Amino acid sequence: MSDYIRFDWAMKRLLRDKANYVILEGLLTALLNRKIHIKSILESEGNQEYKEDKFNRVDLLAEDDAGELMIFEIQNERELSYFHRMTYGVCKAVTEYINIGQDYDKIRKVYSINIVYFDLGQGNDYVYHGRTEFRGLHNHDDILRLSEGQRKAFKCDTPADIMPEYYLLRVDEFDKVAATPLDEWISFLKTGDIPANATAPGLAEARERMRVATLSDSERRQYYRDMDAIMYQRSVLKTGHYEGKMEGLAEGRAEGLAEGLVKGRTEGRTEEKLNNARNLIANGVPLDVIAKSLNISIDELKKL
Repeated sequence: MSDYIRFDWAMKRLLRDKANYVILEGLLTALLNRKIHIKSILESEGNQEYKEDKFNRVDLLAEDDAGELMIFEIQNERELSYFHRMTYGVCKAVTEYINIGQDYDKIRKVYSINIVYFDLGQGNDYVYHGRTEFRGLHNHDDILRLSEGQRKAFKCDTPADIMPEYYLLRVDEFDKVAATPLDEWISFLKTGDIPANATAPGLAEARERMRVATLSDSERRQYYRDMDAIMYQRSVLKTGHYEGKMEGLAEGRAEGLAEGLVKGRTEGRTEEKLNNARNLIANGVPLDVIAKSLNISIDELKKL
């Protein structure tokens, strides 16, 4: 087990402490390519900690100095409808943080940062970015911009600057030498280790504050219990997946065997019928009689 605390566990506990915001700020800075300062960690219906949390699903909602919202979600196990859940999380954040009666221009900009440890979707990259652009239906190079008045009022250029953005980090797909600060972060998320030469923002603080050894005795016991539970849950899921796969293979073999038997019997009957036809032809039986008795066309008999 790594000397460092798993990031999802730290998010649920350590990183909510204001003294540790610098670690999350480092990840956001490396991802968004601009300096981020977290003002506070917000509580919502979506990110409160419940005993009945499904497996190790974790989310955290942060607010920066500009009032923008940052949703962090980590998903360790496959979820078919994960993209729908990303959409739901953003919509919930938008609606939770606007008061009834407020103008729509008070809606916050939301960034959804999703860290997944499985092959979500189909693609070759390990980091994806999604944003909403309005392109001309007839001229695809024409991207809709805000009016001059809107640009002055909202301090941005396009509708995409107002609408939510999504970042998807497919951690297990990272298999290269870390060459950028973001790569160093993804390497840490995947391996749980921080190389001595890592320079990405936030990792120096993570190296100091996210060591298992820094936990109190009670926290360390809880951490190991949680890690054991996660390993057990993952084992259950993998076992279920394996058993389902084996059952599918067995069903496939049974179906293939049944199809082979039917095909073999059919082919055997056909060959037997043709041999009978050959014998009748050799004995001078008229073709129309053979065709009628064996249900074979005249053309087929002529070929024989």
